[in-house]
Amino acid sequence: MLDVRNAMRRSAGFHRGRIAVVSGDRRLTYGEAWDRGVRLANALLGLGLDAGDRVAVLEDNCIAASDFFLATAIANLVRVPLYKRNSREAHQHMLRNTECRAVVVAEEYLSEIDGLQTELPSLEHVIVRDATYEAWLASQSVVDPDPPVSLDDFYVIRHSAGTTGIPKGISFTHRAWMQTERDWTFLMPPIELGDHCIHVGPISHGSGYLFLPTWLAGGCNVLESKFDADRMLRLLSEVGGVAFAVPTMIADLLAVAQKGAWSFPHLKALVISGAPIRRQTALAAREVFGPRLYQLYGQTECVPVVFMGPNEWFGDVPGSDPLGAVGRVMPFAELEIRDDDGHVLPTGEVGEIAARADGQMVRIWNDPDLTAKRIVDGWVLTGDIGALDENGFLYLRDRKDDMIISGGFNIWPAELEVAIAELPGVREVVVFGVPDERWGETPMAVVVLADGATVNEQDVIAICRERLGSYKRPSTVRLQHEPLVRTPVGKISRKSLREPYWSGHASRIGGS
Repeated sequence: MLDVRNAMRRSAGFHRGRIAVVSGDRRLTYGEAWDRGVRLANALLGLGLDAGDRVAVLEDNCIAASDFFLATAIANLVRVPLYKRNSREAHQHMLRNTECRAVVVAEEYLSEIDGLQTELPSLEHVIVRDATYEAWLASQSVVDPDPPVSLDDFYVIRHSAGTTGIPKGISFTHRAWMQTERDWTFLMPPIELGDHCIHVGPISHGSGYLFLPTWLAGGCNVLESKFDADRMLRLLSEVGGVAFAVPTMIADLLAVAQKGAWSFPHLKALVISGAPIRRQTALAAREVFGPRLYQLYGQTECVPVVFMGPNEWFGDVPGSDPLGAVGRVMPFAELEIRDDDGHVLPTGEVGEIAARADGQMVRIWNDPDLTAKRIVDGWVLTGDIGALDENGFLYLRDRKDDMIISGGFNIWPAELEVAIAELPGVREVVVFGVPDERWGETPMAVVVLADGATVNEQDVIAICRERLGSYKRPSTVRLQHEPLVRTPVGKISRKSLREPYWSGHASRIGGS
């Protein structure tokens, strides 16, 4: 098996004159992109960094983002992405936890980490990408440093988002990352010479899983600094290829697409993950984009473990409800549903999802105790609750820590969210537990309405009572038009919404 560095180097040689990276009005061939990566690698090694040292980055998608992506692999340094708009404390923890010796930061985000160098003994260098960056990069050597790389050297440490407590450093070796990338693309249409991959999310997170496969295939990575629904639709229509999106992005794309006539002759695959997608949204997306929708599920610690394409997702499978599933167990993954004692449950029963795959994390960085809790006999305990059916489809119920215990009854917020989302005019919804003097806690629903929606509080309560029973209904409903608070990686921040209601009450454990 090739390591990441040598696989990327080989592709750069095969495709040296082809366009590799596009960002705004800038275009780089494979040769130009690789040479820039070599120059940055030499600059980092010239600071005294050694193979295996950790180097963090805080940035948007841009040409320089590909420099860093390549340079860390070329120099055999360990990439540690930080998340913009995260708290200063989260940045501090991630840098301290991984003992980063350097951080590369876009000038516009310097204020987020300003002063941390004096607080962190291991942080020796802060490299700011400002107006001098291009000249500084051009002054570096273009001779490939070619340090030795082992498949079992660490390649990347990706942290949990850091809004649910202390961020966890999820670490991957070159071996694990190459196998992760294989699984990501195994059930997709092949990425081929000249195909485009459109990145509207940061390549430091979900969309980044498609950067390497595109590079290795001789395709072109299109790096957008931010998500803009109208621009993304134009790119999907004009150059197509593949793209990654979370469900909220799909909803925004539909809101624009349904105002006009669009065609997508070059689009191969729109991969959706990050959160469950509503049935109505999935069906509407199929009408707009055709049979090009793919869905996967996993966690940073082990992803993907289930996957499905348009034929399965929108097909008729006796004994299954694919529209309500998050995918089907993949050929290279194993999945079990377990009870609280770790026993494997029969098909159809609800319990914690345990997963195992070749490309899973090696360990949680600098935390052997948590590693031992999360990886048991080679299986990753996800903390997600779900059920498998007889055909291998996985139905996600909720996070284990998000369960609401009201008067002795267990209530999964996702059950309510699915029911409420079916009301016409509901754009998105989140349910969480709030204090209740009689029951201990009780469900509250925050519902974001589309313009012109006529949904009221009683409609929300009524559909939950009708679908789920009288005790599985929100006691409080808040209707709004403003988007919900999100984590730095775009997921709804249930914890941030819930916390104010628990101020002054006994601490509620867990949550996301």
